[in-house]
Amino acid sequence: MPAEASVNELTLSARWVERAALRYTPAGLPALDLTLEHCGEAVEAGKPRKVEMRIRAVAIGPLAQQLLGLPSESPALWSGFLAAARNGKGVVFHITGVSPAASPTST
Repeated sequence: MPAEASVNELTLSARWVERAALRYTPAGLPALDLTLEHCGEAVEAGKPRKVEMRIRAVAIGPLAQQLLGLPSESPALWSGFLAAARNGKGVVFHITGVSPAASPTST
């Protein structure tokens, strides 16, 4: 399969609603398990649709430690990729970057 056909990138505006304690991988890297919540609107088949969802997520490395200081009520723009959960049940959003979400009132 050509490389350009295997894109796995996700950008999501969300806030974290659940956060586990910082843990360490067998390789000694810090890891932080989160649940992100997205509430918004999307267009499907030409019609607006309200979208509310939660997704399991994980940040590994220095980003995991940085996220410990992010308040849960702070909306942010999360970027990363999707991978199968270790137990094979569902998917996990692997976070590779996060930035503050733009305020709806800013110009």
